[in-house]
Amino acid sequence: MGLSASVLSELKTNIESLGLSADDKALQKFSMLYDLLIAKNEVMNLTAITDEREVAVKHFYDSLTLVKDQKIRNLLENGCRVCDLGTGAGFPGIPIKILFPNVKITFVDSVNKKLLYIDETLTALGLHDGCSICHSRAEDLGHDKASRETFDLVTSRAVANMTTLSEYCLPLVKPGGYFTAMKGGKAETESEITAAEKAVAFLGGKIIFTTGFDLPDQMGERTIVTIRKTKTTPKKYPRKAGLPSKEPLS
Repeated sequence: MGLSASVLSELKTNIESLGLSADDKALQKFSMLYDLLIAKNEVMNLTAITDEREVAVKHFYDSLTLVKDQKIRNLLENGCRVCDLGTGAGFPGIPIKILFPNVKITFVDSVNKKLLYIDETLTALGLHDGCSICHSRAEDLGHDKASRETFDLVTSRAVANMTTLSEYCLPLVKPGGYFTAMKGGKAETESEITAAEKAVAFLGGKIIFTTGFDLPDQMGERTIVTIRKTKTTPKKYPRKAGLPSKEPLS
């Protein structure tokens, strides 16, 4: 069944508004992704958003908006190593992989059944090359020698507040790399950024880019925040499971 012709046309237009191109092959993959998402959502909780137009905007298009930062766009175009932390149903990782097939993406989540769905979906879409699945909590992965400070880009979408999220993500970013947080409304995010500035600096990062925007069709406000890793994160961070959220750094 897939996405209707009208929704596919709107998705193509929205993607092009980001300065990206979506050919028929890519659009077909988005259509297949919609079917796979909805089918699996009937047997497990992946998303509360099921209307095709909403999925196309709030999941597919929204996942690609991190290219609003030109530095991130350049990284993706050059086939960088990405960590999609707390990926859930595969966002933003799967849409990124559809449009940037040369990137190497590690999908991380603490819920294994979601990762099994992502694994199956990547195979069905012919996108598994260069991708890996990691069942882990962020607090544990940050201390794994094979992962710590190895990624060019770590991204996370609506997982936690900026302070907690920075403790999850910055230990995974290699010095000179980037962490991009995909957040909600600008006013709410600005207060989070202000509260997180000291923690971000302590963890080795510097906020270098912030932009707020509206999703198409009045489907909500979003904010992209990019942090550059300027120095190594102190070895004790992230702290053990639960502490980054229960006792955020101040």
